[in-house]
Amino acid sequence: MSTVSGMRPRSALVELVTGFVMLAALVVLMVVAMTGRHHAVGDGYPLHAVFSQADGLGVGSDVKLAGITVGHVTAESVNPKDFRAMVTFTVRPDVSLPDDSAAIITSDSLLGGKYIALSPGGSETMLKPGGQMIQTQGSISLEELLSKFIFSVTDSIQKSKTQDQKAKGDDLP
Repeated sequence: MSTVSGMRPRSALVELVTGFVMLAALVVLMVVAMTGRHHAVGDGYPLHAVFSQADGLGVGSDVKLAGITVGHVTAESVNPKDFRAMVTFTVRPDVSLPDDSAAIITSDSLLGGKYIALSPGGSETMLKPGGQMIQTQGSISLEELLSKFIFSVTDSIQKSKTQDQKAKGDDLP
C-alpha cells in the first residue's frame, strides 16, 4: 500500500507520536527552568544594604558567606533622594552576622553573574532581622576599568610624544 508521499501510514503515526512526546518534554523542561530559580519567602531573615552601584545584581541573586550560599536577593530599588541602590536580601536563620559586617557585590568570574559576598565583622552585637548593613561596596564595572586603563595608556603615550617633541626642539639652535 502506497500513499502520496511514499510513506506507510504506520510510519507517519510513529513520527507524529514521537513529535508530540518531544514537544511535551520541551514544555516540561521550560516549566522546570522558569520555576527552578524561585525561592521560598520564608527561607531566612531580611537585611538591607545601600550600594553606590548594583550593576548585574538582580532579584534571586545569591548571597554568599565564605563561598557558601546563605541567602538570596529579594528586592531592589533606587533611593530617590541620593540615587543609590537599595537592596533587600535574606540570610538563613542559622547564620548570625555581627553589625559591623560588610556586603560586597562581586562576580563569579569575568563573565559570571553577580552576587553579594558577606564579610563578617568582629562586633559582639549581631544584626537583627530587618537591620541595615552599613559597610558596603558596590559592583565594579569591567567596562569602566577597561576604559580607564585605555585612557591612561593613551594619555601616557600622548605625554611621551609631547616630551619627545620638546626634547628635540630644545636641541635645535
